[in-house]
Amino acid sequence: MYNSTMPELEVLSRSTCRGATFLHRSVVRQLALQRDSRSLQAAASATAPAPAPSGSALTNNGATVNWHSQKLKHVVDSGDFNRAAVDVVFKEALKMEKVKPNTKESKVLSGYIMSTLFYEPSTRTRLSFESAMSRLGGTVLSTESAGEYSSAAKGETLEDTVRTVEAYADCIVIRHFQEGSAKRAAAVASVPILNAGDGPGQHPTQALLDLYTIQREIGRLEGIKVGMVGDLANGRTVRSLCMLLSMYNDVQVYFVAPEVVKMRDDVKAYLTARGIKWTEASDLHEVAADADVLYQTRIQRERFLDMNEYAAARGKYIIDKDLMRILKPTAVVMHPLPRVDEITTDVDSDPRAAYFRQARNGLYVRMALLKLCLADGHPDIPL
Repeated sequence: MYNSTMPELEVLSRSTCRGATFLHRSVVRQLALQRDSRSLQAAASATAPAPAPSGSALTNNGATVNWHSQKLKHVVDSGDFNRAAVDVVFKEALKMEKVKPNTKESKVLSGYIMSTLFYEPSTRTRLSFESAMSRLGGTVLSTESAGEYSSAAKGETLEDTVRTVEAYADCIVIRHFQEGSAKRAAAVASVPILNAGDGPGQHPTQALLDLYTIQREIGRLEGIKVGMVGDLANGRTVRSLCMLLSMYNDVQVYFVAPEVVKMRDDVKAYLTARGIKWTEASDLHEVAADADVLYQTRIQRERFLDMNEYAAARGKYIIDKDLMRILKPTAVVMHPLPRVDEITTDVDSDPRAAYFRQARNGLYVRMALLKLCLADGHPDIPL
C-alpha cells in the first residue's frame, strides 16, 4: 500500500481557474527572443562533434532503453506507447518525486518555454503541467478558455493557432473539446504536442499517471482486476487507461456503467484483440468484492444533449462507506477527478482512497514527460 502519510494535493478552488491569463505583448516578445537566442546558440554549435550518448534509462529488468528510440516526439495517444516507453517514463517519474527546489535537478528545463492551450475547463491537468514545468526551471505561457480568449474566437483554425504558438514555445500542452484535435495539432507542429484531453477521445498523460498510481499503490501491473465505473462512453480517461492496461499479462477489466454510457465497442474490440478479458457488469458490489482497483468516474453532464438521459445515468453507482466494507483490504479506489457525488466524502479518510495521491502523481509523471519530450534534440537536458 502506498504510504498514506504522503501529503495530499491541496484541493484547489475552482475560482483559480476562472478568467483568462492575459499576456502583454512585450512579455511574449521577450520570451520569444530568449528562445530564438537559444536556437541560434544551438545552430552555432551544430558543426561540433556530437556528444556520446549518455544517461540511458533502465527498465525494471535492467535492460537499457533509449527514450528517443521509442519515436515519441508527441504524447497524443496511449496506443503510441509500448512497455519500454512506459518503463522509461516511470523511472523518470520516480526521480521527479525526489526533485527539491534550488537543486541542479530543478533547473534542467531552465530557458525552455511551455505553452498551455486549454479550450475546455481544467484544474488538475492544467495546473499540474504548469507546476511541472516550473518545478524543473522552465517558463509557462498560459491561456485558459482558449476558444473565448484566443484568436479562435475570431475564427482562427486550430492548426493556425498551433503554427503560431510554436514560434513562442518549445512544447504545447493542448486540451480541446473535439476528439482527434491533438492529432491534428501534432500533424502540423514542429515542437512536441502533449494531449491534455481531446473531447471524449484520449487523455494519455492521465492514463500514464493512473498506471503509475496503480504500480505505486498495489505494487504490480500484471495479474490485476480493474473495475471501471461510471461514464465509460464519454470518459477519455478510461479509454486511454484500457489501452495501456492491454500491454500487461493476466489483466481483467470490469465495465460497470448505466446503459446510456456503456463502454464503446471500439475499446472492447481493442482489448479482445490483445487477449484482455473484459466483462460488462451491473452489480457494483460484486465487482468491488473482486477488484484490485476500483476506478470511478463522473457522469459528464457537458457531454449530454438529452438531460433526461443524464438524469437517468447520474447517481446510479455510488462509492460510499457501505461499499468500502466490501472492498478488499489491499484494493484501492481511484478517480480522475473532479467528482460530483459518485464518491461520498466520508470515503476520503479511508487509506484505500487513492484519488488525491493519484492527482499528486500527475505532477511527477508530467514532469517526466516534459523532460523526456524536450530532451529530444536538446543534448543539454540530461536523461
